[in-house]
Amino acid sequence: MRFAFKTSPQNTTWPDMLSMWRTADDIDVYESGWTFDHFYPIEGDSSGPCMEGWTTLTALAQATNRLRLGTLVTGIHYRHPAVLANMASALDIISNGRLELGIGAGWNEEESRAYGIELGTVKERMDRFEEACQVLIGLLSQETTDFDGRFYQLQSARNEPKGPQRPHPPICMGGSGEKRTLRITAKYADHWNFVLGTPEEFARKRDVLAAHCADVGRDPKAITLSAHIWLNAERDYLSVMDEAAAFGEEGLDLAIIYLRPPLDATVLEPLAEAIRDSGLSLRTPEP
Repeated sequence: MRFAFKTSPQNTTWPDMLSMWRTADDIDVYESGWTFDHFYPIEGDSSGPCMEGWTTLTALAQATNRLRLGTLVTGIHYRHPAVLANMASALDIISNGRLELGIGAGWNEEESRAYGIELGTVKERMDRFEEACQVLIGLLSQETTDFDGRFYQLQSARNEPKGPQRPHPPICMGGSGEKRTLRITAKYADHWNFVLGTPEEFARKRDVLAAHCADVGRDPKAITLSAHIWLNAERDYLSVMDEAAAFGEEGLDLAIIYLRPPLDATVLEPLAEAIRDSGLSLRTPEP
């Protein structure tokens, strides 16, 4: 198993978030760091502070050297996929090929309504999401892209320069909808993130994803499987390791430890020690 951490830019400050990432960049057990893509906090009081995800991620890319980095996940309805493709290529260049492109269909009704951004029905969200996947992959990997869909239309569209990762940065999709989300994941994603639930629920969704992979002719082993695991306020590191082990028994590849605010960089080394002591990590401590 591999390990990562997540620090959502909600109800926190930039100095605290920056300190977390700079500290984690020097601890090799953490493979990657993640933010989210929301404009309002999604935990607690939604009127609290929340920094924009992609701007924050770009700054964190400049502040780190080793960590892979991404959003879990970008709501596709917030930005036209052609705009997002240009953003992704720029950030892949800025980070020297460390970007993980996390995308999802979008779900937050409160902030969408407040900003006048159309969210649509569940079917419309999924139809738009599948079109957006095709637009993104085309613009990130092809010289020009033509597309004629219901939601998006492109004519000989270019995206230059492209980032160093070929054919494109790894695409991570979040969500557990069995009919559409997991089928779209099987078709287009390199990484699937299970957001919330038990190891048993994860295993069931994993099997559904594998069935969709068989239907579309993909090897399910080509898709990294990750899940959020929350560190509680008591900083019970052993409980985190127990949960990670339970998910690992069901085939989890990447455990993403969610670090809630207030962000405190001093949690990172004890957590890393617990990971090392657990024997779950593929990474070994430096001598």
